[in-house]
Amino acid sequence: MFLPGFRDLVKDTWVKVIEELKISGGLPVSDLSRRLETSYMGMKDQCEALLKAGYLERWRLPRKEVGRPEIMYRLGPKADALFPQAGIGLSLELLESSRALFGESAPERLLLQYFGQLRERWRPKLAKAKSMVEKATLLANLREKEGCFGRCKYDPQKGFRIEEYHHPLLPVFEVYPTAIMLELRMMEELLGSKVQRTEVPGGRAGPARVDYEVATLGIREPRKME
Repeated sequence: MFLPGFRDLVKDTWVKVIEELKISGGLPVSDLSRRLETSYMGMKDQCEALLKAGYLERWRLPRKEVGRPEIMYRLGPKADALFPQAGIGLSLELLESSRALFGESAPERLLLQYFGQLRERWRPKLAKAKSMVEKATLLANLREKEGCFGRCKYDPQKGFRIEEYHHPLLPVFEVYPTAIMLELRMMEELLGSKVQRTEVPGGRAGPARVDYEVATLGIREPRKME
C-alpha cells in the first residue's frame, strides 16, 4: 500500500507509476504508457521527473534484435520509504522482551492474539459479501489498509488469488515463522475456505511476492485458531 499521506501530496500519475513498478519490478516507457493509458512522451516525462527526484532508477536493456537498447525504469531505494513499515524495531524488541518476561511461548501467544483481534474486527465486514470473490476482495482491501500492497487476480480455472508485493510484518515473519501460519489460519477462517500460500522469488519475471490462492469451492474445512 502506497502511504496514504503521500497520495495527497503527489501527482496521481506518479502514484500509479510507482505502484506499477512495484508490481512489475521494472518496465520500459512503452509498457508503462500502455498500462496507464497515457502517451509515450507524457509517460517518459513523468518517469524522468521521478528519476530526478530520486525515486526511480534507469538502465538500458539490450535488444535481441537490431536497434538501440530499450530504456527501463525501476524503483530506487528512496521509494522504499513510500511503503509503510510496522515499527519493526519496536515490535521485535517487544516480542523478545515478552519471551524474557513470560517464557519461550510468549511471542507466539502475542502474535496469536494479534491475528485473532484482526479476525474479529474484520469478520463483520466480510459477512456482508455475497460471493467468495467479493469476500476475498474485501479481505485484500482490509489488508491493504494494514500496510500490505498487492493486487487481486481471478482466473475461471485456477480461481481467485491475492498477489502481495509488500507486507509490513515481513521482518517479524523472518524471526517468528510461526506467525505466517497464524496469519494464514486467520485468512482461512474469515473466508471459510482453504488458502494456499506460495512465496514467489524475484527474478527476470518480476519482483518477489507472496500469492494467496483461495479455493473457491473449498477443499476442506479451514483450520481453527486455538
